[in-house]
Amino acid sequence: MPIDMDNIVALGTYILGTIIACILLLKKDSLFKEKTAMDPNKFQPFTLVEKENISHDTRRFTFALQTPKTRLGLPIGQHISFRFTGKDGKSVQRSYTPTSGDETLGKVTFVIKVYKAGVHPKFPEGGKMSQHLDSLKIGDTIDMKGPKGHLTYFGGGMFTVKMMRKPLEERYAKHFGMIAGGTGITPMLQVLHAIFRDDKTKDPVTTASLLFANQTEEDILVREELEALARDFPERFQLHYTLDRPPAVWKGSTGFVDKNMIEKYVLKNGSIDSTQILMCGPPPMIKFACLPNLQELGLDETKCFSF
Repeated sequence: MPIDMDNIVALGTYILGTIIACILLLKKDSLFKEKTAMDPNKFQPFTLVEKENISHDTRRFTFALQTPKTRLGLPIGQHISFRFTGKDGKSVQRSYTPTSGDETLGKVTFVIKVYKAGVHPKFPEGGKMSQHLDSLKIGDTIDMKGPKGHLTYFGGGMFTVKMMRKPLEERYAKHFGMIAGGTGITPMLQVLHAIFRDDKTKDPVTTASLLFANQTEEDILVREELEALARDFPERFQLHYTLDRPPAVWKGSTGFVDKNMIEKYVLKNGSIDSTQILMCGPPPMIKFACLPNLQELGLDETKCFSF
């Protein structure tokens, strides 16, 4: 049977054209793929553009991104590493969760507590990073790298957890019970915004509750944002405070987080069904106040995550 060279040429031309089209499409996708601010592999300088005192020891820092239209590029539930070189030539690194996300173009905001030297006898030098940030003037820069972290929230109650040397876990919850202490509120606020505010991830059914522990009423961070969520979503978000040293007139709880508080203010109607617990705060609070009481209530490690 004679070979039809015209058919072979036509077939070869078709295959070659298909390959070229695929290459061009891939190049187009990479060319027009949105470039975000964060780089997980290297530190980059970001300029301080706003600095606000929101309490006696807490500041709100806002840094400009590369352009006014640049997105941060931080998955919900992740955080960012800060770095600076001290006077002794040593590098200092700390991680922080921003209170703004990809919905905010051109800038990123952090609420950070400043630990001054000479205040706490156990930490006479204070916090090296927080004091350095507090010393920055408008126009100064700080190096950042990210994203980093073990939890990524996708919306609709769905998220993943990836711990070191463990396989990726896919989790789902109808209700998120949150326990935060002090500056541990920032990742909680990030997830709450995703559940209730962010157009890309919000949904009409997921519920959340937050038990927020602090030493004094003045220490309650981002209070306005939290109480606005409680007002706007009264059927879906419950907010409760506990203080070590409450004022004379106080409607919240008093003392350390305990089993009764968790059952009443963290769980939905006392149930652990389709519930995931998120925690962030001082290690002693997580280790001694949260985990043992959660275990007593029937919540094991598959239902709990600590930032």
